Amino acid sequence: MIRFFRHYVPLNLLILVLIEALILGGAIYAGVSARFLEIGTIPSELTPLLPKALTFAVVMLGLMTASGLYDLEWQGGARVLLQRLSLSFGIGLLAMSLLFYVFPVLLVGRGAFLLSFGLALLGILLSRTLFLRWSRVGAFKARALVIGTGSRAAQIETLLSDRGHASNTEVIGYVPMGGSHHFVDHVRIINTEESLADLVTRLQISEIILAVRDRRDGGIPVQDLLRCKLRGIRILELSSFFERENGHLQLDSLNASWMILAEGFYQGILRDTVKRLFDLVVSAVLLTVSLPIMALAALMIKLESHGPVLYRQERVGQGGDNFTIFKFRSMCVDAEKDGKPKWARQNDDRITFTGRLIRRTRIDELPQVFNVFFGNMSFVGPRPERPYFVQDLSQKIPYYGVRHTVKPGITGWAQVRYPYGATDEDAMHKLQYDLYYVKNHSLFLDLMILFQTAQVVLWGKGVR
Repeated sequence: MIRFFRHYVPLNLLILVLIEALILGGAIYAGVSARFLEIGTIPSELTPLLPKALTFAVVMLGLMTASGLYDLEWQGGARVLLQRLSLSFGIGLLAMSLLFYVFPVLLVGRGAFLLSFGLALLGILLSRTLFLRWSRVGAFKARALVIGTGSRAAQIETLLSDRGHASNTEVIGYVPMGGSHHFVDHVRIINTEESLADLVTRLQISEIILAVRDRRDGGIPVQDLLRCKLRGIRILELSSFFERENGHLQLDSLNASWMILAEGFYQGILRDTVKRLFDLVVSAVLLTVSLPIMALAALMIKLESHGPVLYRQERVGQGGDNFTIFKFRSMCVDAEKDGKPKWARQNDDRITFTGRLIRRTRIDELPQVFNVFFGNMSFVGPRPERPYFVQDLSQKIPYYGVRHTVKPGITGWAQVRYPYGATDEDAMHKLQYDLYYVKNHSLFLDLMILFQTAQVVLWGKGVR
């Protein structure tokens, strides 16, 4: 994987995006050239094609990302692929038509554009076919060697053997470091007298993963690892490996010293200023677009049941300070009539018909745009929880308070990567994603989260 603005991006995914960007941009040139081939020359108003090709490529890549076509953990077949491509290109046709109307300078001619559109679709289908074939043969995968055969090494084996997990790492074997208990497949254990440096050379290893719990008293071959490091072999701690592979910080392998020494967890005036400007721009756009939807949702809530349209609730924000959050009411008025906070359950009978609809489409979250304007929240960040749950979870889960070092968000890395949480165990899993965001947050990651949020809304993931 390649670390891009502190966020890990798989190499094969990056290559796929670049290839498809070239296909989309090149389709404009090919379509215009083919359309006017008989004339022998391209009209002067169509010659500056680069801005038009870039616009088309950016629009289509954004729609394809929002449709989940760049989600490596998606395991859909050819039928689902065609459905999502049809959705992306259908919306793309409407979006480009609107852009042509608003910005006539982008117009390439109806015939030329339709031809370009068809060529782009054929090119994307071809690239997807080749990508799936490369994925099956393991192209671009890094050959890794794991030091250790204990329970920590077994976590790596479990992760990489999961068919639902798309990885760019291929573990060639496990090297034992003392101890008689092995928790990995014995067939994959490498017992040899040769040095680690020679073994790495013979097996063409590109990275080494340290999965040894006790590193003192000769727990790891320091000199051999140093030789490998100086030869250009990547050396990863287990925490860093799970951060890269899962997009979260695994609590089981996390310790305070790693968090202190690891790169990340940056805060600063420049970052906060950029974040604030990003929040105001995105929220203003969202508010403008969603006002009719919000008005309709408010009317439906009022017609279905008595009580307020907006739901106000105390939540914990940055620095542990409490604030009042705004949401559309999706439950009956006496949802917590005993006064005790409760998690939302699957098929919760407290949720109204309108509430179920606005929860599925995330419309119930829209009033939080006002919290962003007031500065209590950011557009992207950890989900703000109620003080009752924060106090309880802080006592049960280590490092839970770290999530409050940044502003909470309407959407976030945990929300798009993990289903809705309703138990302490769910809260622990979501914290791992929140810690990843706190460590690696950037404008690039915020944009990635926004695209994946659109995917969540389109396909209704994690709704309760």
